[in-house]
Amino acid sequence: MNIASFIDHTLLKPTAITADIEKLCSEAVEYGFAAVCVPPPYVKRAAAILAPVEVKVATVVGFPFGYSAIEAKVAETVLAIVDGAHEIDMVVNITAIKNGDWDYLAKEIQPIAEIVRQKGKAIKLILETGVLSNDEIIRCCALYSKFPVQFLKTSTGYAEKGATVEAVELMRQHLPAHIAIKASGGIRDKATALAMINAGATRIGCSAGVAIVTETPVNGHGY
Repeated sequence: MNIASFIDHTLLKPTAITADIEKLCSEAVEYGFAAVCVPPPYVKRAAAILAPVEVKVATVVGFPFGYSAIEAKVAETVLAIVDGAHEIDMVVNITAIKNGDWDYLAKEIQPIAEIVRQKGKAIKLILETGVLSNDEIIRCCALYSKFPVQFLKTSTGYAEKGATVEAVELMRQHLPAHIAIKASGGIRDKATALAMINAGATRIGCSAGVAIVTETPVNGHGY
């Protein structure tokens, strides 16, 4: 298994500087990661660096708490695509989930998913599964299966609990085959990344990508 091809090489710290983003992109090219995930102000720079190669540029919308107004998320999405993003990782409105306001969540995703579809890009919806019940996760899977989305994503990495194998398995059980899963949040070693992949994830979001792909396997047989 080429685990590098599953990884979104991520740097979303608010203190990140241009040199950090340039290094992130260089590492993504060197190791063959699927994408880099960068803060919105750095999308243009990352897109320029990665234009000659196949590494995608992802950025975040409504990050990290998800309670931005719909209009703000629409504007963020449009700007990200204009700046060169191939993939949009959007935090859904978690307060709406907690209030059981599924109509609001449908109203939120409809225009954003349509913009992304029209532009031929991809969207990953971040559920923040660590703060949701199993029933809420299942309801999210049912709702978002009705829209043109490419991925559901477990976590932002900013909540008290990140990705779990159990959450990935639950999402896989309740999503149609055409919607993929991105596991993100607290994935720092190869064993954890592989566990997420075995559970059904086809993308791994992490800042430890280089450490994961260069990790020496303890059994001596590789991965």
